[in-house]
Amino acid sequence: MKDLKEDIKKIYLHERFMLVLMILNFLGSAILFIYNILHLNTESAIIKIGYGDIGGYRNGTWTDMLVFLVLAVVLGVFHNVIAIRIFHKRGAGMTKFFLLTTSALIIGAFILLIRLTGEG
Repeated sequence: MKDLKEDIKKIYLHERFMLVLMILNFLGSAILFIYNILHLNTESAIIKIGYGDIGGYRNGTWTDMLVFLVLAVVLGVFHNVIAIRIFHKRGAGMTKFFLLTTSALIIGAFILLIRLTGEG
C-alpha cells in the first residue's frame, strides 16, 4: 500500500499525460456504467445481447446486459490500479500503452452497447 501511494505521487508530479489518461479512463467507464443503467430495458422479456458477423444478433434477457456494468467497473477502477502497478514495475511507456489500450476497450464497449440498445 505504501508503494501504491508513492507511485501515485510520482505519477502526479512527473507523468501528467498518464494521469490524464487514468482520469479519462475512469470518466469513460463511469459514462458507460450510467448509460447501461439508463438503457437496461427491464420490462422486455427478450432483448438483443450480442452480435456476430456470422449469426447476426443474438437474443437474451435483460440480466445478460449486466455484464457491461461489470466491464465498466473493471475497466474504470481495476485497470487504473493495474496501471499503477505496471508503472512501478515497467515504467511510464508500458503504462501509457496499457492505458491507451484500455481506452480503446472502453470505446469499443460503448459502441457495441449503443448498437445493441438500438440507439445508433
